[in-house]
Amino acid sequence: MMGTKRSGIGWQLLWAMVIALVLAAADAPGSVWLVAVIGFGMWFYTNNKNRPEHRKPAAETREMAPEDTAVSRKPLNSEKYFSFDEDEPVSVSRANGKEYSTYRVPSGPEEFGATRWIGPGDETSIGGLSIPGGMLYVGSELPTPMGDNDPCLIDPKKPIAKHGDYKERQFGYWPSYSEIPPSARRAYLEWLAGGRQDPQADIGFVFLFFYGLERRAIIDASKSKESSEIEWLEISQELRRLLSIYGEKSQSFHRYGSELLNWVMSVTNEGRLYERPLPYLSKTYELPIYVKLALGQVALDGVPLPVDIAFAWAQLDPAIVLRTPAIRCSEKFEILFKIKYAEIFGAGYVLPKNKTKLKFVYRPASSSLQGYTQPTISYGEVPDISVLTGPVKKIQRLVDDVTKELDSFSRFIGRSPQDGDSLEALLLLPSCLWPVDRQQTLTQIQNRLVADMLVMTWGELQSMFGGQGALTRTGSLGLARMLGSANIGIEPDILSGARIPKPDEPVVLFPLAPGEVVNRDVAVYQTAVLTLELASAVATVDGAFSSKEEEYMQSQVKSWSHLTPNHQARLKAHLRQLTLAPVSLTKIKKKLEPLDEVAKEALAVLMATVAQSDGAVAASEIKMLERVYKALSVEPKKVFSHLHELAVDSQAASGLSSKSKETGFKLDRARVRALQQDTEKVSALLASIFVEEATVEASEPATEMDTEQRSATLLGLDEQHSSFARLLLSRPEWTRADLCDVAEDLDLLLDGALEHINEASFDLFDLPLTEGTDPVEVNLELLEKIEA
Repeated sequence: MMGTKRSGIGWQLLWAMVIALVLAAADAPGSVWLVAVIGFGMWFYTNNKNRPEHRKPAAETREMAPEDTAVSRKPLNSEKYFSFDEDEPVSVSRANGKEYSTYRVPSGPEEFGATRWIGPGDETSIGGLSIPGGMLYVGSELPTPMGDNDPCLIDPKKPIAKHGDYKERQFGYWPSYSEIPPSARRAYLEWLAGGRQDPQADIGFVFLFFYGLERRAIIDASKSKESSEIEWLEISQELRRLLSIYGEKSQSFHRYGSELLNWVMSVTNEGRLYERPLPYLSKTYELPIYVKLALGQVALDGVPLPVDIAFAWAQLDPAIVLRTPAIRCSEKFEILFKIKYAEIFGAGYVLPKNKTKLKFVYRPASSSLQGYTQPTISYGEVPDISVLTGPVKKIQRLVDDVTKELDSFSRFIGRSPQDGDSLEALLLLPSCLWPVDRQQTLTQIQNRLVADMLVMTWGELQSMFGGQGALTRTGSLGLARMLGSANIGIEPDILSGARIPKPDEPVVLFPLAPGEVVNRDVAVYQTAVLTLELASAVATVDGAFSSKEEEYMQSQVKSWSHLTPNHQARLKAHLRQLTLAPVSLTKIKKKLEPLDEVAKEALAVLMATVAQSDGAVAASEIKMLERVYKALSVEPKKVFSHLHELAVDSQAASGLSSKSKETGFKLDRARVRALQQDTEKVSALLASIFVEEATVEASEPATEMDTEQRSATLLGLDEQHSSFARLLLSRPEWTRADLCDVAEDLDLLLDGALEHINEASFDLFDLPLTEGTDPVEVNLELLEKIEA
């Protein structure tokens, strides 16, 4: 017993009995007895008040972990830490009085404090706080392979403070409920009691809760197969909710949360994923395993890639660059992507089958899972298509084409987001993206043009598509382009430089032959336009462009076989528009100067023919012809000679007047053919003869790039090495045989590729990405540096 501390009430009673016997033997008086009893009582109290079981529990303290560069920390405020005076554990009970829905760890004790998994939806009471939602481990023991308790375990025996603020950082990078300060425990419980939804909560508390979901989904749920599928579904719903609140706040939580969600979806989804509707997936530094598996199954089965999977690939693969229009106009981007995908690939893109086999190696966030065997899912012969660069390039080209078509609209709503539904904005979109009612209007116009040309005012045309007020020049050109994309032409030809009509001025719509590209700069077409404009000036000098004059000119246009069908269709529409709004001779005069003498005289003869095509040549028409001849630098006196040459009835020719009868003039077709053939000589001069307004629009900024999107390449590498590096980061360790398959798929030499990637990693972070030869170990701590 030497050296053993004597304690306990037995020794104290023994000493009291000895003192009493001594006093009795000495026959001491009563006052001495009274003094002795009081002294003994004081000695007894002093001796027992400092015993461990009677001492007030001191507030727990914990030294902060060393500063971590990836996560900022705030110093602890020890004045905020409190502990309860009671020497009792924190109470834990079901608030609704029902039995627990639990999962008991086999090694847990049976008495109070046995570890329980509080099921999803269950409500509990911890430390006086009502905590809804469940999904917690509560108890005294939840061992890890290292022997300590799991960080997620809420131990009721641990003291908690009376106050705590979950908006402050109160612990290090790897939190554990048993080790964090009492005030942090209070803060954590209050965050849980608030429905774990306050976006201002420190991310460490979110991770502390996440550790429990991670353990349940990967380690414990698999021990209860019957209930695991239901729990996995509930866990996946909770993960989506947490990611929607905290995913943007913390890139680290976004990555780990998305990884666990991918794991749960991988173990709960069987069969051909490409035949099912896609679940919600978030973008991380690598393509989600769900999409990888769907792509691999498509390649393995040799079936066309469904458009929904192709679009998810385009959205979620970090190797594919999404520019601003694809993000700002996401709904329209999706619609147009799927339309273009069907146009290019028909039923779907047939993927190649490569050698690299698909595996999913889970990288846990909680330190408690580090001691377990690395959670891995293998998919047999399913290939990992994400390794290949060829298919990614094809999807990228499609993305770029769609983005280009949305670029102008994106910039417009970037400047004026409130005008996104205006006609000005819609005209910047392909018509397939228009609202249904606007598309129906376009279809109605197409149907009406089957019978004949359509005449209306410029203002009426705009109002048909929802326009309010006059369009800008850019909007007017957009309307003309939109009609052209629907095989509808418009006159005046504003796309070739004609003046934008006023709202009350007439326009003519006409059908265009699909697929024909019309070059309106060629000399033969420009000469034909000039001819019609001169003819309209002559024909309307007597006050009206008669139907016979129009019919005659329409027949002439039809006879010009050297023109294309679309040229002829546009000239007929132009002629109709000229009957409604003829061009003045004064305005045409400047356009005639580049023509040589032969072409000018040929035009003069044609004008004379047009003047008498209605059966009579009035004195006013003769005066107009003289002005035309003069404008063409042709001797005005030739008007009469030309009319006589064309005359069949000499009497009509000698008695020209406004009251004359039909003269029987006919066209000298040989002269007209000479006119048609002679235009080759003046083609260089006619290049810009009809440009009335500048057709060049104001220069616009280059296509917007989304500066928030990470580069498609990793570590500044080329596409092949970047793809290799991205795949390396998906696992902490690789066998050399697996990497040989990857290198072969990418047409790389394995050792050279690893050396090149490590050099790039050294240049940026002073660390290699990989170490070793077989197995090849990957420095996953570089992930946070790369993501930053």
